Amino acid sequence: MVLLVERYFLVKRKKVIRPVDFGSTLPKLSIKGKAIPVPIIQGGMGVGVSLFPLASAVAREGGLGIVSSAALDRLVSKRNGSTLNSYEAAYEEVSRAKSAGGFAGINIMCALVRDYEDSVRGALDAGADAIISGAGLPLGLPSIQAPKDTALIPIVSSARALELICKKWEKAGYRPDAIVLEGPLAGGHLGFKPDQIDLESNVLENLLPPVKEMAMKYGDFPVIVAGGIYTHQDIMRFLSMGADGIQMGTRFLATEESSASEPYKEAVLKAKEEDVFVAYRPGSPCGLPFRVIKQSPMFVSALARMRTPKCDKGYVLLKDGEGKFTKCPAKEDNESFFCICNGLLSSAGYNPEKEEALYTVGSNVVRVKEILSVKMLMDELTGKVAVSSP
Repeated sequence: MVLLVERYFLVKRKKVIRPVDFGSTLPKLSIKGKAIPVPIIQGGMGVGVSLFPLASAVAREGGLGIVSSAALDRLVSKRNGSTLNSYEAAYEEVSRAKSAGGFAGINIMCALVRDYEDSVRGALDAGADAIISGAGLPLGLPSIQAPKDTALIPIVSSARALELICKKWEKAGYRPDAIVLEGPLAGGHLGFKPDQIDLESNVLENLLPPVKEMAMKYGDFPVIVAGGIYTHQDIMRFLSMGADGIQMGTRFLATEESSASEPYKEAVLKAKEEDVFVAYRPGSPCGLPFRVIKQSPMFVSALARMRTPKCDKGYVLLKDGEGKFTKCPAKEDNESFFCICNGLLSSAGYNPEKEEALYTVGSNVVRVKEILSVKMLMDELTGKVAVSSP
């Protein structure tokens, strides 16, 4: 018999919050022998949004907290007042995220070629519970260093991409410990061409069945869905469809523990449907569609072609003909690309006096009306409290 809790109502900012029975508790998420109490993964939002304060808070509430490796060396060096390289920064941030208990890992973008392997090694040596990797296919991830107890989790947007990864990883004697299936409603870099984003076939609900089937073919590992998930009811719906867990970013962006700057959070609260835009030309130098708030100062300047091209951070640099990391599309062309490194660093409060900010969000940002603590958000997402309009 379900234990009923005495009802009460708390009205706050036009919302009604009421306790619900504990029969709606979400199932655990098992990845590589680790039983994560709540099947919720907090997205690794870079640059500088997902640092240890956010990841550790999520971990304490039973989810899987994730830090972002993007520009982590600069962010941690500034915080510590001493210079750290990418390996040291990943090691420190993962260690701090795990220090208060629970499960924590790191998101490392494939597009960050220059620092990718050092970030992976730092996270592994720190005992990260998971490395999540996307913005490209992480084909070589298992070969960098023996992962031991760390789960290796690629991000994919199709069954075909998953099969490519599985076949490549098999040659290294490994298979994914789980995968994140990211649909086109997510924030940041999207794994779709611009003309694919609105196709019915790419709706997350339609992507899940073939990806789940492919995961079962190669070892029946967990499938975590991401992109456009907002409520406890959304979570329950995808779990009922066969997903093993969910990942969400924007809702954790709008938390007290998020390291996004105050102007960034204010832009999130003010965002309207017509303000959310998938940028491509001008867009990210990574070459992937990139969802932003179109009033972001750097994006406005990019549209007006007001910004002088420059590249003084170099996180998305590629090798030139001599094997040196010198090439970046945004370094020479301000008509087709904006400088994602400087823009996102500014949005994390790194250098706002010198650089314009770039605000990246998911499609559901228009539903965010207040900044919550991680505990309040996790209580809502896990069904401990129900939130509805009065």
